[in-house]
Amino acid sequence: MMQQYSLGISPCPNDTFIFGALVQGLVAMPHNYEVRLADVEELNARAAQELLDITKLSVAVMPQILDRYVLLRAGGALGRGCGPVLVARKSVPLETLAEAVIAIPGRMTTANLLLSLHGMHHGPRPEMIFDQVMPAVARGEVDAGVVIHEGRFTYEAHGLVKLLDLGAWWEQATGLPLPLGGIAVRRSLGMETALQVEDAIRRSLAFARENPEQLRPFIRRHAQELDDSVIDSHIATFVNDYSMNLGTEGMHAIRTLVTMGARVAGLPLPEAPLFAGD
Repeated sequence: MMQQYSLGISPCPNDTFIFGALVQGLVAMPHNYEVRLADVEELNARAAQELLDITKLSVAVMPQILDRYVLLRAGGALGRGCGPVLVARKSVPLETLAEAVIAIPGRMTTANLLLSLHGMHHGPRPEMIFDQVMPAVARGEVDAGVVIHEGRFTYEAHGLVKLLDLGAWWEQATGLPLPLGGIAVRRSLGMETALQVEDAIRRSLAFARENPEQLRPFIRRHAQELDDSVIDSHIATFVNDYSMNLGTEGMHAIRTLVTMGARVAGLPLPEAPLFAGD
């Protein structure tokens, strides 16, 4: 009888594209998976409580859980031109927002960490589910908001303007691609299991690339934005060669962000390796 593990992913098109074949049993797997689809900040919170065996999470949360989880080199969201965007109802100089109320998609998200690393904002940051941020900004309930996922493509439809592309800022400041999310496995499962899961994710992604239309119903069923053009843009932006294998540059980018995140949080990093197989 195959071992069963809990697996947390988001309902966003990049995750359902990568994991769709695995979740639906379209490729042979070494394990069974009990899947939970949830907003990334909920997944972050569950990882902080060690409630999931395998989970998608924000790279920014890794300093808090590195002693219990190890990252895989496949399945994550990392790249260029894919970062969070700060939006508002009208264009204003960034310096006027230093003490403003800016909505964020969760305290543990990479988006929030990037806003802190940028350094322009020191005011209140109410937390919201990611798809509630733009409506709150549009209604005037907050001064601005940091949007993620498909919000990068749809904020103008809410009558909003872009004030700052935090991903572009990161790329300019570091010269590195932006590590948004990764796939983490509980260390207690062992490195052999972690590497088996990594291989399973790669095979699931390979199936998706070869059979994209076969996965479309599954992706659309879970997408917040059902317009096919937005779904396709989302997948094209957040699924790339780094999703199959981080490589040297991708791992360096993640190590850089994790180190910066630990510094911001005032946390020491444990000696444990960051990636499975290290």
